[in-house]
Amino acid sequence: MSSAERAGDEGVALLYDLSKEELVRIIVDDAKNWLAHDGVWFQAIEKRYGMDVAVDIDTDAWRSFTVIEAKRIMERRGIRPGGGILALVECLKHRFYARLNLQECIEVTDTRAVFRMLDCRVQSARKRKGLADHPCKSVGIVEYSEFARTVDPRIATRCIACPPDEHPDDFWCAWEFKLEV
Repeated sequence: MSSAERAGDEGVALLYDLSKEELVRIIVDDAKNWLAHDGVWFQAIEKRYGMDVAVDIDTDAWRSFTVIEAKRIMERRGIRPGGGILALVECLKHRFYARLNLQECIEVTDTRAVFRMLDCRVQSARKRKGLADHPCKSVGIVEYSEFARTVDPRIATRCIACPPDEHPDDFWCAWEFKLEV
């Protein structure tokens, strides 16, 4: 990109002069800002209308956002729709909160994978504050199902455990993805 092309977008142009380390710090910080905004937004809705309404609105927002996020990841990574489980596993590595949370995919085959959130910033923060787990299962069902379907419409999603469900100490939530052929 030439200086003349970059001149119209100073915020992006500034990034071209940064080191790889500085860019990584910015990406992680931007992810933290995104998550903070998501949390503040949710808490504002919860405070005004209660938890049930906040979760309903959050579910609607995630129904749209997760599709946008999946499509952008696929475009950036050169992944075409219909890529199966391996494409989904790759896309999960590039979600915004994958920069912040500790996650893993296990039992990965051509037809099945299990995704586990080992450390979730939101849940860990609540735990440190002595609060109950955030009841994110209903949102997660929409979020993970729509994300997986965007990557490949043949993928079915099943919740293994997610708050308010009981879960073991070694993960917050877990999701099974199966390719239905």
